[in-house]
Amino acid sequence: MSGRGRLTVGAFGATLTASGALLPLVKPATWIFTAALLLAVQSGVGALTRRVPLARPLTIAAQAAVTLAALTLVFAREEALLGVVPGPEAFARFATLFQAGAEDVGRYAIPAPDTEGIRLMLVCGVVAIGLLVDTLAVTFRAAAPAGLPLLALYSVAAGLSGGDASWLWFLLASSGYLLLLLAEGRDRLSQWGRVFGGAPRAGRQGSGVSESGQVLAPVRTGRRIGVVAMGVALVVPLALPGLTGGLFGGPGEGPGTGGKGGTISAVNPLVSIQDNLRQPEDREVLRYRTNATDTSGMYLRLVALDQFDGTSWKSSVRPIKDVPELLPWPDGLGQDVRAQEVTSNFVASRTYEQKWLPMPYPASRVAIGGRWRFEPAGRMLVGDDGQNTKGAEYQVTSLDVRPTAEQLGAAAAPPQKLRSEYTRVPGSLPADVRSTALTVTKGARNDYERAVKLQDWFARDGGFRYDVEVESGTGVQAISRFLKQKEGFCVHFSFSMAAMARSLGIPARVAVGFMPGTPQADGTLSVGIRDAHAWPELYFEGAGWTRFEPTPTRGSTPEYTRDQSPTGTPTGPAQPSASASAQPSAAPSASESCSPQMRRQGDCGPDPAAAGASSDDGGVPPLTVVLIVLGVLVLLSLPLTPLLWRTRVRARRLGSTGRAAEDAAARTLAAWQEINDTAWDHGVLPDESQTPRRTAARVVRLGGLEGEAADAVHRVARAVEQVLYAPRPRPGTGLAEEVALVRAGFHATAGRRTRLRALLAPRSAARVLWSASARWAALTDAWSSRRRALTDRLTTLVRRPSRGEG
Repeated sequence: MSGRGRLTVGAFGATLTASGALLPLVKPATWIFTAALLLAVQSGVGALTRRVPLARPLTIAAQAAVTLAALTLVFAREEALLGVVPGPEAFARFATLFQAGAEDVGRYAIPAPDTEGIRLMLVCGVVAIGLLVDTLAVTFRAAAPAGLPLLALYSVAAGLSGGDASWLWFLLASSGYLLLLLAEGRDRLSQWGRVFGGAPRAGRQGSGVSESGQVLAPVRTGRRIGVVAMGVALVVPLALPGLTGGLFGGPGEGPGTGGKGGTISAVNPLVSIQDNLRQPEDREVLRYRTNATDTSGMYLRLVALDQFDGTSWKSSVRPIKDVPELLPWPDGLGQDVRAQEVTSNFVASRTYEQKWLPMPYPASRVAIGGRWRFEPAGRMLVGDDGQNTKGAEYQVTSLDVRPTAEQLGAAAAPPQKLRSEYTRVPGSLPADVRSTALTVTKGARNDYERAVKLQDWFARDGGFRYDVEVESGTGVQAISRFLKQKEGFCVHFSFSMAAMARSLGIPARVAVGFMPGTPQADGTLSVGIRDAHAWPELYFEGAGWTRFEPTPTRGSTPEYTRDQSPTGTPTGPAQPSASASAQPSAAPSASESCSPQMRRQGDCGPDPAAAGASSDDGGVPPLTVVLIVLGVLVLLSLPLTPLLWRTRVRARRLGSTGRAAEDAAARTLAAWQEINDTAWDHGVLPDESQTPRRTAARVVRLGGLEGEAADAVHRVARAVEQVLYAPRPRPGTGLAEEVALVRAGFHATAGRRTRLRALLAPRSAARVLWSASARWAALTDAWSSRRRALTDRLTTLVRRPSRGEG
């Protein structure tokens, strides 16, 4: 392969490996196959145009034009001329898809669904980076600057994933860039001819150059430098205390990773609640079974946000420790408050990955395997060292706390330390927030009545409307704006009530998690992604942290905040077994966690059956199916192409080509060519300058042939000499058997790796490239000759009239 060919393959591989960092952003990640195919087409066009050759700008323009045609074929063929030539309608289609993709990016959480708009954005981004890399590394032969667009591609992926890009993607991207640099170095080095690395060492046949004439020492040195550099980037940060974890570390890891102490700084999880609520399909994230008699208040809590700095609610940096066998008694919960122990068994879906463990509050005992840590203040479990909920099976024993309104109304003042921490509000809190809170709670006799008035004002009396499409905001101005516009979703309601409660001196925080889910026919409860929820927790001495529900039409109003004759309808109780088993018995399924009422309201997204019945799409066109199948077959057969070609060539050489004398001579020469190529496949490079006899001796010596195999080589060599030099040639007989003996000899002396290389990637397959190159050279020479002849003829025709006039 030529130097530019190696650079082209290196640029293609570097772009594709860097694109791997985008795979976790979208599921399913089938878009990568489309991107790889278009990237290969783009690279192939560049290789052909540079072979012609064309000027560099023309090469880039040809690649861009063909890439645009390929994108049109994939995404806008119905609006294009002949399916590939884009016009105004095709560009309008692209604009529509880009707009839809941008909206989908803002709507969905990671991993986002593989919508057509997102797929177009990903594929266009990859081929654009690929064109830039190919232009720099191959067209202008500057591979080092090509690392900048590759770094940009990886950085975008890492940034969109919240800095949680796996070290594997970094390793792949850096390996692709390293191979591109090595290909350029080898190309530049080869322009100086054969390079020698000094005096040969004992047992080696050269000094920096292999028997094939390839440069070994500089290439080996470059590879070693690259491997060491990547090793330093990946391993050294692990040994430095200031760089916790390096590329192997996950998000949220602190100094306490793997130890007894440490801290946790939780990332705000509320950024994805709106995305989850907007999901068109309510996929299941949890399935659980419980022995609770009423599950309407069994919210599954992930994390508590206790710090309000005026721009966002977030979890404080707090110490964590190993999960104790029995969790501490909940803060502020008195023994006179009715509390019943409940046991629940959970199974998380394989598609649900979260670093916080969903649990009923307050949990008293958790049985789970893996690397989980306990944060006492928020009573939450957080994964350590990359641990998450994917496929987790665990059992939680919790307390179903049911205080009475009288107990909450008679609650004593909270401890001063807790009160000062959980009633802190920023100085920038608008005055209308506190004034509105005072107006709403006018006439209340205690903190409990104030809390109930706030809840009822948001949920029932204040004229608020639940709308998940409202833009979320977490700052102080967002709260003031929400109080005026009176429309939002659970984030607005919980944030605003907690801030207003703090302004009244009531300790408050925001809890994030899931609503109880939907009861299933088998007695389990299914929790879907659209059950994601946020709610305020207010502290009352004697009852501890107590849940309130200000969001209208969502969740259930706590019993201790209702009138004696409640008008609301809480979630119906599940039908659990008498006692929960010791092992989780529920398994996630494809059942949608969507109640009949939600289906009637249209909150469950499109119905698959209805969509299928009303769809006007007639299915995938047969031509598209055929093209896809052919493309898959071509991709699968590419690795086997050298093997198939070699088998065909061997059969043609050893087959019968006629019975005339010249045919017999041709068979002898073909058998000799087959022996030389067999030796080449096993590492013995051909030498066209040697006579047949010396070539036979060289093949036997370097190939380590003995016995019948060595004799067969010499016999065929003598037959070749007869054909080439004897006055009356006597072609040999039994040539196919002789070649079989030679092949068996090489197979017996070669190692396993050499045999596999000779079978799957034979070196003699290079003859295909040589033949194609020779034919292309002949074609270009013929075209040049015809072009010169045509030019001369036109020149003659133009000059004749001028001579006649003279």
